[in-house]
Amino acid sequence: MIYVHIPFCKQACHYCDFHFSTSLQYKSEMINALLQEIELRAPYLEEKKIESIYFGGGTPSLLEGDEIVQIIDTIAKHFDIANNAEITLEANPDDLNKAKVKSLRNTPINRFSIGIQSFFEEDLKWMNRAHNQQEATASIMRVQDAGFENITCDLIYGYPLLTDEKWRHNMQQLIDFAIPHISSYSMTVESKTALDHFIKKGISPAIDSDQAADQMNLLINTLKTAGYEQYEISNFAKNKQYARHNTNYWKGKHYLGIGPSAHSFNGTARSWNISNNAKYISSIHSNQLPLEVEQLSTLDQINECIMTSLRTMWGLDLTELENRFGQYVKNSVLEDAALFIAEKNLVLDDNKLCLTDTGKLMADHIMSALFIIED
Repeated sequence: MIYVHIPFCKQACHYCDFHFSTSLQYKSEMINALLQEIELRAPYLEEKKIESIYFGGGTPSLLEGDEIVQIIDTIAKHFDIANNAEITLEANPDDLNKAKVKSLRNTPINRFSIGIQSFFEEDLKWMNRAHNQQEATASIMRVQDAGFENITCDLIYGYPLLTDEKWRHNMQQLIDFAIPHISSYSMTVESKTALDHFIKKGISPAIDSDQAADQMNLLINTLKTAGYEQYEISNFAKNKQYARHNTNYWKGKHYLGIGPSAHSFNGTARSWNISNNAKYISSIHSNQLPLEVEQLSTLDQINECIMTSLRTMWGLDLTELENRFGQYVKNSVLEDAALFIAEKNLVLDDNKLCLTDTGKLMADHIMSALFIIED
């Protein structure tokens, strides 16, 4: 699978710490660099059958249709794209006007990830989102009217302005639109973001962890009642319409990241490109890959397997864990899991460990407790 990072946004959301620029001045140079990096990285994946391509960012919907086609065509020159590949474009509602959606219909894009976040005007302004309430609704209708059915929408919960009543309304909007996949995340305060600054200065209230936990429970129960399956802590799907790209991340599949700040993984090492647009472009044009590499120890691989597997409904397969890393690792995990099983935060079934609904509220704590620590 291949991830393409488009490092441009119209404006900075107050909570976001992803790499991007609000200037489109060097967009054409960046696209040329992306095309060149695809060529330079062609040998990276041993298995070149590409089952998913994901345009993330930043705001990939700032690209024109022909620019997206150019990138996908270049990938096709160097990799074998599966006939039924999932090709996702992250999009902001304000970009999905009638002309843009019509243009995207003529590209290989077959899945949209729309960053709705909220249907309330005051919430969107508080987040400093580029779209408004009307555009949030109109973008979904426009994409559906154009014949796109494979759609996921993002919602955020656990922030000061969001009452439970508003939270129910946001979820119900997506249920009423029959959106087949919903991704929902608790608001987090990342260092050096505007939100971090506002909280430290007393301009905004701090995030309330109890509110976030209550609203996560509401999320789980509401979407379950509406027929959605929580197949990963933050992701819900109807009729098994799981996000293939993201699911492969959690299953430990190898992936290639293209663009500034993009990460890659080949099973034994993780690498990431420099988070600087000018330096990225300069380096690529000199035929140099601007990346750092971290070799993963066996311990790293074990703990990453524990962490990613437990996030999903498929859970941590202890048979597979033993086959990969040995009986000691399996026994150690089982020993550490015993208390969580007794407290009904984990369940052991068919030699697989899975989080219960209450366990999902303390997922990070449980995962870290099961990590293998070097003596």
